[in-house]
Amino acid sequence: MQISTRSGPRILAVLGPTNTGKTHLAMERMLAHTTGMIGFPLRLLARENYDRAIAKVGKGAVALITGEERILPPHARYYLCTVEAMPVNMPVDFMAIDEIQMCADPERGHVFTDRLLHARGRYETMFMGAETIRPVIRQLVENVEFDRRARFSTLTYSGPKKIQRLPSQSAVVTFSAQEVYAVAELVRRQKGGAAVVLGALSPRTRNAQVEMFQNGDVEHLIATDAIGMGLNLDLQHVAFAALSKFDGQFHRSLSAAETAQIAGRAGRHMNDGSFGVTGNLSGIDPDIIEQIEEHEFEPLAKVYWRSSRPDFRSIDGLQKSLRRLPDNPTLIRVREPVDEIMLDYLAHIEDIARITRSPDRVRLLWEVCQIPDFRNIHTDAHPRLLSAIYQFLCQPKSKLPIDWMGEQVLRMDRYDGDIDQLSSRLAGIRVWTYVSHKHNWLDDAIHWQERTRAIEDKLSDVLHERLTQRFVDRRTSVLLKSLKDKSELMSTITANGEVQVEGEFVGRLEGFRFIADETDAAFEGKAIASAARRALSGEIAQRVKTLETDEDNQFAVNGKLEILWHDSVVGTLKKGDTVLSPEISVIDSEFFDGPTRERVRVRLQTWLNSHIETRLKMLTRLRDCQMTGAIRGLLFQLNEGLGCVPRSELESLIKDLTDEDRKALAKLGVRLGVETVHVLDALKPDPVELRGILWAVSRDLEELPELPPAGRTSVLNDRSNSKGFYLAAGYMPVGPLAARVDMLERFAALLRQKARENDGKVRPDPDLLSLLGCTVEQAEGVFAALGWRPEIVKVKKAAPEPVADTAALTDSDVVVADKADAAEGSEASVATTDAEQADVASSGESDAVGSDVAANADSADAVAAETADDEYEDVKFFVRVDRRKRHQPGQNNRGPRNQAAGSGAGAEGRADGRGEGRGAGNRNNGQRGGPRHAKGGPKAAPKGGHGRNNAKPHQAAAKNNEINEDSPFAKLKEMLAAKG
Repeated sequence: MQISTRSGPRILAVLGPTNTGKTHLAMERMLAHTTGMIGFPLRLLARENYDRAIAKVGKGAVALITGEERILPPHARYYLCTVEAMPVNMPVDFMAIDEIQMCADPERGHVFTDRLLHARGRYETMFMGAETIRPVIRQLVENVEFDRRARFSTLTYSGPKKIQRLPSQSAVVTFSAQEVYAVAELVRRQKGGAAVVLGALSPRTRNAQVEMFQNGDVEHLIATDAIGMGLNLDLQHVAFAALSKFDGQFHRSLSAAETAQIAGRAGRHMNDGSFGVTGNLSGIDPDIIEQIEEHEFEPLAKVYWRSSRPDFRSIDGLQKSLRRLPDNPTLIRVREPVDEIMLDYLAHIEDIARITRSPDRVRLLWEVCQIPDFRNIHTDAHPRLLSAIYQFLCQPKSKLPIDWMGEQVLRMDRYDGDIDQLSSRLAGIRVWTYVSHKHNWLDDAIHWQERTRAIEDKLSDVLHERLTQRFVDRRTSVLLKSLKDKSELMSTITANGEVQVEGEFVGRLEGFRFIADETDAAFEGKAIASAARRALSGEIAQRVKTLETDEDNQFAVNGKLEILWHDSVVGTLKKGDTVLSPEISVIDSEFFDGPTRERVRVRLQTWLNSHIETRLKMLTRLRDCQMTGAIRGLLFQLNEGLGCVPRSELESLIKDLTDEDRKALAKLGVRLGVETVHVLDALKPDPVELRGILWAVSRDLEELPELPPAGRTSVLNDRSNSKGFYLAAGYMPVGPLAARVDMLERFAALLRQKARENDGKVRPDPDLLSLLGCTVEQAEGVFAALGWRPEIVKVKKAAPEPVADTAALTDSDVVVADKADAAEGSEASVATTDAEQADVASSGESDAVGSDVAANADSADAVAAETADDEYEDVKFFVRVDRRKRHQPGQNNRGPRNQAAGSGAGAEGRADGRGEGRGAGNRNNGQRGGPRHAKGGPKAAPKGGHGRNNAKPHQAAAKNNEINEDSPFAKLKEMLAAKG
């Protein structure tokens, strides 16, 4: 539809790319008229041009009208406004709308379209914007003149650049506050600092940030697309860190025209500019680049529209009127804007629907719904706030309560917290600043305007301060400015290694590395670092010479596998050809060239070889001795194991050793233990740490795990540590403990000795516990790991008082004495003297006492049965498991001899009289329960517990040359006979 204009008034559309002077022309034309008004797309632009206007005509003549700020002098003639806040019904001689192509914006376009259709000056109307809007203006506005303006300077694409390589006076553009802050933090570390500009900042904060950039305190600006809307900055380059944005409903890519609008900020007046990409972007589509450089874009065909004649007779009528469709194909219905969403929300609240019956109430409701949500928190907090405001305004006084208003404002009157918290409060106070400019809503609107403005200004100043603290390194900024004024910066190094440039501390020299100060963590390749490098180059050369001539005691190696020189890290260890020959990796240093690095490496390698030779001579001599045969392989594996290897891994080599080989090993300090093969001297504390370090290097670890404390004979077995680590430290994992290998061998030897002395059975006693410094429970775990299994034996609770007159012993006394003897595991027979024992052992005949006991077996068994339950208890002993069968699947952890003995005599308790109480499978039970004790049924019965009455003398074989038919030897004899 064409819009008719009055005959005479001029309507001018000034179109063209950025940097064509369109806004400047509009300001000049407005000030040439008696009255005038210009609408800007951003509050920032309105404020900027307001400041320019008052500089020319004075404060009393210029008004500023935005949603949150109203400066209205009594005799104002010129009005600088945001487009939404323009009082379009106010008659003025000149009317202008900036960035008119915003008619195509999905979120705000309907407001610009309304101004295009209805905002007119009495004598002159001007629309400024991009050339793309020309067809739309021609279609919608009659009698319009077009003025196409060419760009003052050239804009060219310069490709991708890393942030650290961006030229000075660059802007990095991204599209969210979080991304702006992230890039600004990176630029601070790479470039010393950056200013930030976001649309959500207050004009006061934005102006303070821009001033830092314009003054040269920082050389980079990080911004959203807010800079694309007319901000005049001295930019030479615009780098896009993102090419897509969230437009309120969708995440979409920028159009060529939008990209050009932002990129066009590079180049001021006659100075050429450039644009490109940075960060993770690799480039811009070539077609878009061509359009930007040629300023040729696809023209707009549609713009957004909403009815400017709302129906206030009812809520339903208002909603229908706002959703009315346009009757011109150039206009399209706007997406549901925020104010309509708020209207729908409030209309469904019963209390609000009930009180909204008149046109005035409907109009008021619509006015409340247009309160902007500056916080953009996307929750129900904003609609609930609007509901409360509307219901207060509908009460009899029709004003917001002073106490309630004060409470809301007071929540924002805080200045602690971080940037996000301050930004949130700043957005919150902007809501109340907007409300305070609704004069008919408050009793003392001026008071609330002043108070909210003061809070906003204070928050703006504090936010600027926080932004500067976080994103600007003041020291670096000062140094960069000094660099601009001087061809060379002064740099020095103090005696303690501090590096100063222009008197400012910038870092420390540790060894050959320049460690930047914490505030300059990524100080890389910049002018200040170059100045520091000039001071450090001579110092580094002198330090290399000192390192080459220094004594060996100035070097060390630590648990992080680093080589230290004068306590500074100068190299690291890395895996070599063998475990005893690691290699050196010299630390990275920007001051090293190839030859210098090699000089340092050679000196460190020489020291390391000497250090290993000195500390681990007991191992290097194994490596260097000339041996052949099995001993050579054993020594090789012992070296690779750093002096300690489980014997089970070397068994095949050990069995092939000759006597001469064993003598040679002894001379070399190698001990062939039962559990391990180890080098005794390597167990001393001094070589242990180095052995651990070499083990960690050979396994490509980053550091050495914590070694067992020096002097400890055992430590808890940490399952997170490997067996190889413990062996390298001189310890062997055995069950719950890791035992030092020399003490483990002593422990195992004492264990075998006690077994021989006690019928093959062992209990953890103080002698054993003291060797490993462990508890009984831990010792039992070690027993199990070494191949000993537990066995429960019934023993007498307490030995009886000794009998003085042995001649007066009764049969019962003999039985009781025999029980005590059995409980102690004695190897004695029923004979009462050594001579009688020898006689029994040699002839196999029982003596008189033995005959008497046998003859009175029934009476002895009866006595034992009466006292067994009260006088015996279960005791855990440990017995040896045959190593060859210990881990075979399907076995019950018994050796062949144990199985034979258990099945032949002890299983049923018949031959030896022990019965069920001892159970099958114990080697010693089988031996004592065989022919040797055939006549000792009554005497042996107490050891068998409940099975003593099962022993029958006539079932045992006589002590002669006959073999018990139930024994394994009888079966062996049958097998031999079968073979002939």
